[in-house]
Amino acid sequence: MAINDALTDVAGLRVGHARVAGDRALTGTTVVLAPQGGVVAAVDVRGGGPATRETDALDPRNIVQRVDAVVLTGGSAYGLDSASGVVAWLEERRRGIRVGPGPDQVVPVVPAAGVFDLGRGGDWRIRPDAATGRAAVEAAARSASGAPVAEGGVGAGTGALVGPLKGGIGTASTVLDSGITVAALVVANAAGSAVDPLTGVLYGRYFSGRTEYPAPEVHVAAQLRLAELRERQGPAPLNTTLAVVATDAELSRPQAQKLAGTAHDGIARAVRPVHLLNDGDTVFALSTGGRPLTEGDPLALNEVLAAGADVVTRAIVRAVSAAKSVRGPGGTFFSYGELYGLD
Repeated sequence: MAINDALTDVAGLRVGHARVAGDRALTGTTVVLAPQGGVVAAVDVRGGGPATRETDALDPRNIVQRVDAVVLTGGSAYGLDSASGVVAWLEERRRGIRVGPGPDQVVPVVPAAGVFDLGRGGDWRIRPDAATGRAAVEAAARSASGAPVAEGGVGAGTGALVGPLKGGIGTASTVLDSGITVAALVVANAAGSAVDPLTGVLYGRYFSGRTEYPAPEVHVAAQLRLAELRERQGPAPLNTTLAVVATDAELSRPQAQKLAGTAHDGIARAVRPVHLLNDGDTVFALSTGGRPLTEGDPLALNEVLAAGADVVTRAIVRAVSAAKSVRGPGGTFFSYGELYGLD
């Protein structure tokens, strides 16, 4: 396992969070900042209701070769405005695609995706904007290389829910036998559930090899409280799980797109159901390119693909486990830890 068990274990990547201020606000933005020169990037969108920006630019058939940042945000389509603050910050530093002879003639391409958390703090009209995005990228830039990443109800995970439970940000990483690092950062905000209704175990823990089952009476009590909560909350909300999976393996753009696609398997292991019409499930893949894959082996990518799905699953478990209950004007959102006596 890498140093922090976090996305920042991929050397050069930094993560910053920002929260929208206010008693009736429960939303925010997270920025993944690439090192100088950018990273190879790709995306795979499988939810039926995505809120995205600049994802077409990542198609391997198109001209954009590298990006300098990725934005994950609350606020649904409104919150995509937070990417404008990141674009402005990058332009000031002359980072982006050179489109003219002058060093300041650049266009930063900043892919972004949003989760639905509108109104969860109590005010429908509060959502991240360009200032929130700028605060998040500044936080990323201030952080040290390889710094730990805050988890739970921070940044884009501030207002996140997984089914009726409080969701949030989670991250995980691994180092393969080859020395390649693969890592993920997830905003767990799904219409589906992360909890097995028969046992109370987080679905993702079944893949860890160390599953611990809650006492039956604890599980029954938790299910009763969740049933009451569902009755008060009404139908499943419009939700989305977002992920950034990254590696220091040297990947082509088509290989990065394959990584983004297989990483969705990690969401499917940890949340059921997924990729619904009221989800916007989106995975970005980033390659910093520090380590070449085994030369001459067309299957060398396989271990990176498998690890990408694994770290996404673990990141979702950590997001739900790190989340804390929220009680406010927008409602009461219980955490898994409180319901199962783990807090």
